[in-house]
Amino acid sequence: MNTERGNVKITDIYGPGKFGLSFELFPPKTEESEKELFNNLDDLVAFEPDYITCTYGAGGSTRDKTLDIVSEVKKRYKTPVAAHLTCVGATTDDIRAFLREATERDVDAIMALRGDPPKGEKEFKPVEGGLNYANELVALIRAEFPHFGIAVAGYPEVHQEAPDALADLDALKRKVDAGAEVVVTQFFFDNENFFRFREWCETAGINVPIVPGVLPVTNSKMIKRIAKLCGAQLPQDFLDRLEAHNEDPQGQFDVGVYYATRQVEELVESGVPGIHFYVLNKSKATATLLRALTLPQRAAELAED
Repeated sequence: MNTERGNVKITDIYGPGKFGLSFELFPPKTEESEKELFNNLDDLVAFEPDYITCTYGAGGSTRDKTLDIVSEVKKRYKTPVAAHLTCVGATTDDIRAFLREATERDVDAIMALRGDPPKGEKEFKPVEGGLNYANELVALIRAEFPHFGIAVAGYPEVHQEAPDALADLDALKRKVDAGAEVVVTQFFFDNENFFRFREWCETAGINVPIVPGVLPVTNSKMIKRIAKLCGAQLPQDFLDRLEAHNEDPQGQFDVGVYYATRQVEELVESGVPGIHFYVLNKSKATATLLRALTLPQRAAELAED
């Protein structure tokens, strides 16, 4: 990543003695929700994230908005940014145009994804002149836009379309071999799934940082819907504790934040290179969690003080 902090690279963020902290946003749909997003970001950037990412809607429906958001984030906070980019509904010329504009807007890195099939379709089909797989997208970026850092997705619980874990791991290895520098995982709620996935990656020779993605849960109905879409397993005891507070939003918030805090604590103790938070454009849950923990990067700063 080339940034105002002095040509920071994504590999440096997760290098020896480092701990990468990142947040993921999605493009707001209204002016009011955009205002709320940046109000929340004002709270989150106080924790000095190493970069902030922004996804976009199905079928590339908010590609331009994604670039607008990451550009504004970098302008306001001088924080490195990464834009999501998928193969869905895009020709290679469309992809190159996006990458050229991302370059002009001083985006630091690309989260390179194949993308989910458009709504109403069961399987991914590239448009004519498009790309079939994320590793092809990674290869294009690495060959033609080498100034970008490149992150890709990993699936501790196996991608829903993969026939089995081995095939999923092979697909991940192809992305890394094509030039990806870091793997950021889909969120999960059972750390054992992540630890197993990390071991698989090591055995397969995937030697880039494997960064766990964490989603602090504050609403049982919402997380059941999201987990079903993503194929994430919800531990029954966790779900039971959330649903014991179905009529108490603060109770659900407290249960969810406590669970995520303990989850992150265990991940940090296991030596992960960083944490990627899916913040859902809000700040309270993640900020509460981060205040309860001393992450490795903060511990080093305190030692220096």
